[in-house]
Amino acid sequence: MKPSISVLGTGRMGSALALALLDAGYRTTVWNRTTAKAEPLCARGATVVPSVRHAIDAADIVIVNVSDYGATSALLRAGDVAPGLRGKLIVELTSGTPEGARETSRWAEAQGARYIDGAILATPDFIGTDAGTILLSGAPEPFAENADVFRALGGNVQHIGTEPGLANALDSAVLALMWGALFGGLHAIAVSRAEGIDLGELGRQWTATAPVVQGLVADLIKRTHAGRFESDAETLSSISPHYGAFRHLKDLMVARAIDRSVVDGYERVFQRAIAAGHLHDDFAALSQFTGET
Repeated sequence: MKPSISVLGTGRMGSALALALLDAGYRTTVWNRTTAKAEPLCARGATVVPSVRHAIDAADIVIVNVSDYGATSALLRAGDVAPGLRGKLIVELTSGTPEGARETSRWAEAQGARYIDGAILATPDFIGTDAGTILLSGAPEPFAENADVFRALGGNVQHIGTEPGLANALDSAVLALMWGALFGGLHAIAVSRAEGIDLGELGRQWTATAPVVQGLVADLIKRTHAGRFESDAETLSSISPHYGAFRHLKDLMVARAIDRSVVDGYERVFQRAIAAGHLHDDFAALSQFTGET
């Protein structure tokens, strides 16, 4: 018999989660602070309830997708809600910190509830599709027992470990990669505009060079994992040519008065590594210096 599921929070992502569950045939209850935002789900078969306690009482599994862990705490720790969590499975899909996940897990278990923490690595349009990626961490038994529920949310839903904070930690690491690319894109746009480069041409060159960048990142991760920091026959690039090209970029940004807040941080990492004698080592050697401030 399929479990009953409640979704707390029906913004774009919460609504996508609820719709995926409805499409998979799950009896789905939804709650949102602004009830009107949940009403479109009613036409798709969801039950819209006026309070969090109603949603908890209707469910075997409670999926939370609100703004942050503080909002989750305000909802679940209310005096009329917390007692109703005993025996339920809480699936926290709100963005937060690893420590927030650990603390929420401890609290949920103290209430007699089971808990899985998760991070969604997808935009709402990927939810319910084969490409939908959600990372989950915590006790493995609830994940295994409800594999069909999680499969309904995306074809790439993974349980990555028993430590509750792991999903959010890995999410932050992946986001660091994404924001590195996006802020790099902003710098590229600023340089292109300053130098009169057509942005269409920039886009074409990015398409051509993206596989090279992806290969460099993959190699950086692999070499750091292995602790192979000295240049060798398989080195793709050492720190020296990177730093030379970086100084040209910085000179251009100075000349064109382009904001250097981010690249000044790169400069500090380069300088720490070079001062320690790593100028001619593999670029991966920089990973030893990013923990310093």
